[in-house]
Amino acid sequence: MWEYSDTVKEHYKNPKNVGMIEDADAIGEAGALACGDALKLYLKIKDGIVTDAKFQTFGCGSAVASSSILTEMIIGKPLDEVKKITNKDIADKLGGLPPEKMHCSVMGHEALEDALKNYESPETQEENTVKPKSKDKIICNCFSVTEKQIKEAIEHNGAKTVDDIKELTYAGGACGRCKGNIQAIINTYNMEAKNDKKELNAVQFILKVNSVIEKNIAPELTKDCGGIELINIEGKDVYVRLTGSCKGCRNSHLTLKNFVQTQLREHVDNEINVIEVE
Repeated sequence: MWEYSDTVKEHYKNPKNVGMIEDADAIGEAGALACGDALKLYLKIKDGIVTDAKFQTFGCGSAVASSSILTEMIIGKPLDEVKKITNKDIADKLGGLPPEKMHCSVMGHEALEDALKNYESPETQEENTVKPKSKDKIICNCFSVTEKQIKEAIEHNGAKTVDDIKELTYAGGACGRCKGNIQAIINTYNMEAKNDKKELNAVQFILKVNSVIEKNIAPELTKDCGGIELINIEGKDVYVRLTGSCKGCRNSHLTLKNFVQTQLREHVDNEINVIEVE
């Protein structure tokens, strides 16, 4: 039996913004009835702000909850912020999802991406117009999963195996003929990441550490009113100072080791040691 957060339960039992917008400025679709989940997202946009959002979905409770919370996340937000939303943001806003249900947050993100793409190219939404096929290479023909979606599952969700990809995107979940290609994408990604880490000189190492802190770590801490500052780097020792609600927190050592250090080891060097400075 899967465990769900109270937020997931609330949005499943009392979903927000269900329905359609007849004069929507953008419409995005994701999923397929063949795999049990499908989502249609409607947006109203004025002066670069999402003024309204509604959805229609066919799927499980997690799909409903993911769609519902997504609409709340984007209403009133400028497009620049909306474009930065990832499926991990959707899952985090729900208080987490079981690994077997993460594909529901992926579906919400894909529908949002599709809507934004259609908004920027409105001709793809005109009535009686056949929507152009995506230029992205299809890897899984059974569920129309592209190479781009598989790479995003690896980069944004930490997928490491073919089974991880299947849980997140359904790719490989039917005939299985694409599993070899999925594994090849995983292998290529891992090899490129390994080569990137090997080629860093001292200056590049510092810049990479700073970049990961700014783009991967700080935004997550900010969500809980916390923050982080890079103080110094000596060899593989990275000295940081926690700020905001993170400063003096009794669990700060867990934040440093289980999150900050893990992120830096994953994206920069697996020998990095994070040290807190008072």
